[in-house]
Amino acid sequence: MTRGLVIGESLIDIVDRGGQPDDEHVGGSPLNVAVGLSRLGREVDFLTRIGDDPRGQRIAEYVNAAGVRLVSGSQVAGQTATARLTVGEDGSADYMFDLDWQLSGTPMVTPPLFAHTGSIAAVQEPGCLAVAALVDTYHVSATITFDPNVRPSLIVDRDLARQRIEHLVERSDIVKVSEEDLRWIDPDRPPERIAQTWLSLGPAIVAVTMGDRGAAAVCAAGVARVAARPVQVVDTVGAGDAFMVGLIDALWGRGLLGAQRRAELAGIDLNALTVALQVAGDAAALTVGRAGA
Repeated sequence: MTRGLVIGESLIDIVDRGGQPDDEHVGGSPLNVAVGLSRLGREVDFLTRIGDDPRGQRIAEYVNAAGVRLVSGSQVAGQTATARLTVGEDGSADYMFDLDWQLSGTPMVTPPLFAHTGSIAAVQEPGCLAVAALVDTYHVSATITFDPNVRPSLIVDRDLARQRIEHLVERSDIVKVSEEDLRWIDPDRPPERIAQTWLSLGPAIVAVTMGDRGAAAVCAAGVARVAARPVQVVDTVGAGDAFMVGLIDALWGRGLLGAQRRAELAGIDLNALTVALQVAGDAAALTVGRAGA
């Protein structure tokens, strides 16, 4: 097991700046994670859903150029998903989606070292049901990593979405979540307390990103914290995905991925976790200093 598997949506981000469409970027949270890891020299398979239209072809060419292997069956007849982003003066982005998320069957890939999912793929029917089943399948042999990356504009049933997120937290070894997402998931409790609760459900690490205040992560050994690297923000698109990339890559480099390493991952010390958070924060800093993901 030397390859990772990323499962989730890919789409075209249509960026609005100053009330006008400014540019189109290949995006989607899981896609960003797959591409980021491949750019760091990791071997990654990507299971997604894209159309057979020009935008779908652009996505396929983009991931292939990055060295990611698109899983057979990911390109289907139909239209490729889009997200329209309105970028604020502070670089933050609001999203509106045009997306049909579906998956079918088990991908024909070798057992992965880790399986990552999150964002729309985790909660949007009918594809989220297949994602949950795949996570259960791969939990036996792989480290499971998860980023809720909540998209409120797509969520109809908030309670059901929370239940699906919690199920994936229970099945995961590494969870990365933003402070903003935690406030949406449970507005009545402080984010760090929610992270501690999630840790008790099964993960070895729960990392919380806090924008320009850095990041914190809880594990069995305690709490690790890092400051944010100062950077001139162009936009925040893909920042959390880049953080996830850095975190996975750092733990991969320490030989802590794979189900057979689950005990070692659960026993990570605070020094090692702090270093991993610093790597993750540096990756995020590089991303926010550039347009798009």
